[in-house]
Amino acid sequence: METAEFDFKGFKMNGFMMLFLNICLIFVSVAMFIYYDVLGTLGIILGVIGIISCFFILAGFMQLEPNQARAMVFFGKYKGTFKETGFFWVNPFLDKKKLSLRARNLDVKPIKVNDKTGNPIMIGLVLVWKLKDTYKAMFEIDSQTLAEAGATSPNAAVSLGNSVAGRMTAFENFVKIQSDAALRQVAGQYAYDDNEGETSGLTLRSGGEEVNNQLEQKLNERLAMAGIEVVEARLNYLAYAPEIAAVMLRRQQASAIISAREKIVEGAVSMVKMALTKLSDEKIVELNEEKKAAMVSNLLVVLCADEAAQPVVNAGTPNN
Repeated sequence: METAEFDFKGFKMNGFMMLFLNICLIFVSVAMFIYYDVLGTLGIILGVIGIISCFFILAGFMQLEPNQARAMVFFGKYKGTFKETGFFWVNPFLDKKKLSLRARNLDVKPIKVNDKTGNPIMIGLVLVWKLKDTYKAMFEIDSQTLAEAGATSPNAAVSLGNSVAGRMTAFENFVKIQSDAALRQVAGQYAYDDNEGETSGLTLRSGGEEVNNQLEQKLNERLAMAGIEVVEARLNYLAYAPEIAAVMLRRQQASAIISAREKIVEGAVSMVKMALTKLSDEKIVELNEEKKAAMVSNLLVVLCADEAAQPVVNAGTPNN
């Protein structure tokens, strides 16, 4: 991904040293007022200038923690991104826009989309994202307007739009909208499942890592313009839409019953065949074709029945 960001090359100074110098300037300025009798009007003028300079210098202090950055803007012109951690002093006329480079989670609530076969499904994702290019994040998208749009009052809108929390909230809203669009695009390329062979290839249920990788790729393509990188994206919710969920559940139940019956019948036939072979090989009893058919019927009923069979014992014909 091409980047328009570059490191800040302007003047910077250790913040503690400048703080010490500023305190010294305050004492000197106060001394100018105290020794007014000696210095006269010049002392008053120098004292006023010193006090004003002290307040002016205070605007240049800034502090950065790990994985934080400042986009430095000088009267509308981008001067680079400051990423060095610590306490510093820079030109007070610089507008120091604070940004967070730390990873963030976003849990996208399930949305209704149509899969490849046209079935309405509910699908959701969870992703991890972070800022990669501070220049694009600040100047390629209107983050301040997006932040102000989420505020409940004009005063709160201005405060939120100018704060780091407001900017990161705006980026999160941007990521959420683009995530919905990417999720719809990827979900439309695959069927929900294979419908017992009706479709071939990957499905949303069986795609696993390949579907997640494609989703991550689509998200990175959409978010590149905002300088945002998706670290990981995964489907975390997948189900049929409520209007067809009951029908699909019955279809799945019927499919499961059919598959189970096939296994039961296959096993029962194998057991009947084995029983007849054993009886014949070991010459336990001689069975004609009619008796074999009756035995096969009885065994299949016993082996394939849903409930336990109730045997009828033939005790012979009673003597009169």
